[in-house]
Amino acid sequence: MQKYIIERHVPGAGKLTADELRSMSARSNEVLRTLGPNIKWIQSFVTDDAITCIYLAANEEILREHATRGPFPLTRIIEVKSVFDPSTAGAPAEARH
Repeated sequence: MQKYIIERHVPGAGKLTADELRSMSARSNEVLRTLGPNIKWIQSFVTDDAITCIYLAANEEILREHATRGPFPLTRIIEVKSVFDPSTAGAPAEARH
């Protein structure tokens, strides 16, 4: 599966309560169960007016289906090409991609 970043424009997202986030999480989990093993939600980040999510998925179509069934807003899907972090600086050259 490929890693994706999902951008969701949600005005006022930063003001969502813990109960609202819990409800959204529960709904997402329900939809994920119906979609099967080709999609996995990793983590989401809430900012003032957006929710940005990290997913593993077989393709963009299943991500769109998740959003439709949610229903969850879907502003943009971005395929992650590579990942790096502070430890990358000390990795052998062949591991730096």
